[in-house]
Amino acid sequence: MELALDMAGRMPEGLTLNISYAQYRKGFPGWNRTEIAPSFHRLYFIAEGRGSVTLNGVKYEPKPNQMMIMPAGTNQMALTDQDDPYSRYFCHFDAQVGEWPLFPADGRLYICDAGDPAFIERTFQELVELFHRGGPFAVLRTQSCLLTMLACCLEDGGYTDFWKNFMQQTERSKLGNVLSYIQTHLHEPMEIEQLAEIVHLHPNYFIPYFKKIMGVTPMHYVQRKRMEEAKRLLTYTDTAVSDIADQIGMQLAYFSRQFKNYTGLSPSAYRACIR
Repeated sequence: MELALDMAGRMPEGLTLNISYAQYRKGFPGWNRTEIAPSFHRLYFIAEGRGSVTLNGVKYEPKPNQMMIMPAGTNQMALTDQDDPYSRYFCHFDAQVGEWPLFPADGRLYICDAGDPAFIERTFQELVELFHRGGPFAVLRTQSCLLTMLACCLEDGGYTDFWKNFMQQTERSKLGNVLSYIQTHLHEPMEIEQLAEIVHLHPNYFIPYFKKIMGVTPMHYVQRKRMEEAKRLLTYTDTAVSDIADQIGMQLAYFSRQFKNYTGLSPSAYRACIR
């Protein structure tokens, strides 16, 4: 109880958000999909229509004026009614507290009846418009919109123990040594066997164990951390691109290709864009 009260008065330390896409869609495109496990979280507001989602084997039937959060790494299926397809606002995003995903991959669907549907729809409309329009303060404003709607979803859904459960997950402490090792060895080749040994697990068990907590596979996480380090070096230093590739343990050509896949820009173009 004391922890819940403490968290209620402040933002958790190290909370970071990144919005990768936001849109409003009506009808079938992008909705009817077979089982996938995306590497990003999804926030939805259903405006109209009928359908269903299945998350980690549990089926739900979201209704108009409901919100839902689908955590990264969960097994997801989605269907919508042919005669009355969903109209929905949605946002793809990453959310972490330090190194830990805000919504665990072994978790449930967070779903609720929106307490004020008109407010949520206006907020989502603002987020979508700002995301596509851009501007000097668009990132701050879109993140503000997203945080507001996440809070509304958790609050209106009665998830009052959310922060308490987040802070008390003991599995995180076991994985902390693995994350520390990854961070301090980004410049070296890394194998699953090395990482699994840190927590004394067979690699075949370590991969699903890691993904259950972090929402992505170990090597996907390593790649993401390398790309984040490369972005930091490109932004705040004049280190040559070839030297950056060396510092994160990658060949130059492979690094350039992976960086462009990750950001949409080549390393040189990214540096020019943010300066």
